[in-house]
Amino acid sequence: MSGQPSLAELNLAQLRALVAGGPPYAPDLLDALEGDPRAGAHVLHRACLRKQDRALSERDRLDAMMAFESEAMANGFRRVAGVDEAGRGPLAGPIVAAAVVLAEPLPGLNDSKCLTTAQREGLFAALSDGAHAIGIAMIEPDVIDRRGIQSANYGVMALAAARLDPPADFLLVDGFLIHGCPLPQKRLIKGDRRSASIAAASIVAKVTRDRIMDRLDRRYPEYGFASNKGYATRAHIDALRRRGPCPVHRRSFAPIASAVREPRANGSLF
Repeated sequence: MSGQPSLAELNLAQLRALVAGGPPYAPDLLDALEGDPRAGAHVLHRACLRKQDRALSERDRLDAMMAFESEAMANGFRRVAGVDEAGRGPLAGPIVAAAVVLAEPLPGLNDSKCLTTAQREGLFAALSDGAHAIGIAMIEPDVIDRRGIQSANYGVMALAAARLDPPADFLLVDGFLIHGCPLPQKRLIKGDRRSASIAAASIVAKVTRDRIMDRLDRRYPEYGFASNKGYATRAHIDALRRRGPCPVHRRSFAPIASAVREPRANGSLF
């Protein structure tokens, strides 16, 4: 701190600005705040300690979430991708998969379902703007109907992995082994909470699909796709009863499939 004003010469606003860039905080800065006689400096000192503790906890959490990536790299692999999908269960819209090779773990990475919309969007932007490699693939509802959801699920995940540039040499996959994919891979149950790479893929897949469903909502506003994302909410089912399915509904999925097979006497599907 030599050559700069002493802490005693700074007002509270200046002290706040001084610590705004952390954590981490230099030990001499923390010592100086602790030894400052002003109550405001003591408040800042305690706030800095809390922030630093949270940052250390987050670093430890991310280190734990990189364990499978580190294991693969210890076995000679160099580009380890996490793979996940979004949209397996809805009645409408595509299934979207993403594969991500992280350049480094990002603070806040977690299962997309554990994050708020704002958190997902922020992490999606960070993943897209950095040195991370991303592959994204999508399979439309009519193809899901022809192939079946399991085959479509394998296909879209394999395609997302194949779109990585440069390519991955090992895959960490949420919940599945991808049949037909030639790359070495490891299946992780609840992998989006256990692997940083899979968590990143879950965020990319979820945000990409949510944006698609928002666009479909503008095309078919009567189904509420912006809010339900194609899932079988009560309002969505009510809309299907009133109007029947639209072109982006999956006709192989119940209750649409059974309604198509057995229409009501009045000719309606629901």
